[in-house]
Amino acid sequence: MLGALPMAAVALLVRIVDGRPVLFRQERLGRHGRPFVLGKFRTMVPDAEALRPMLAHRNEADGPLFKIREDPRVTRLGRHLRRTSLDELPQLWNVLRGDMSLVGPRPALPAELAAWPADLHRRLEVRPGLTGPWQVSGRAGASFEDYRRHDLAYVDGRTLLGDLGLLVRTVPAVLRGRGAA
Repeated sequence: MLGALPMAAVALLVRIVDGRPVLFRQERLGRHGRPFVLGKFRTMVPDAEALRPMLAHRNEADGPLFKIREDPRVTRLGRHLRRTSLDELPQLWNVLRGDMSLVGPRPALPAELAAWPADLHRRLEVRPGLTGPWQVSGRAGASFEDYRRHDLAYVDGRTLLGDLGLLVRTVPAVLRGRGAA
C-alpha cells in the first residue's frame, strides 16, 4: 500500500513525541447511518474527550459542530499533523474496508445526527469521504450552514468527474496547510 511508509513514520513520531495511544478511534456514521469506527492518528491529549464538556463555553462553531481554533487539548505535534492532514492517513483503512470512500461528505458523529435539519439526512445516502467539498473550501472556518450546503450539493450532484476534481483540488489544499486547525 502506498501510504504504509508514511503511516509507519507518523505512527512512530506520535509514539515518540506524544506517547500512547498512537491512534484515536471514534464512532462515526457511514452510508445509511451505519456506525463504524474511524481511525486517526492521535493529535490531542489522551483524555481529550473527557475534557470537552469543560471547554463547551469556548466552542466557536455553530449548529452541532464543536470547534475551538486554539484548542488546548491539541498537542504541538498534533497541530502540525492536522495542518498537513497527516492525522487522517489511517482513514485509508476505512476506505479499504468500505466504511468510507475517497470522496464524500465528512464522516459525522452520531451525536450530530439529532441536531441535523431533516434535509441533511440525505447525506447518509452516500459513504462519507476522506476528502470532499469541505476539504477544498477551507473547512476549519466553515459554518454549519456551509457544511450543510456543501454536503447536500455533493449528494445531489456527485459524478465521477466531480470526484476526480475534488481529489485533484485536495492536494494543493493540503500542501497549503488548509487542513483542520
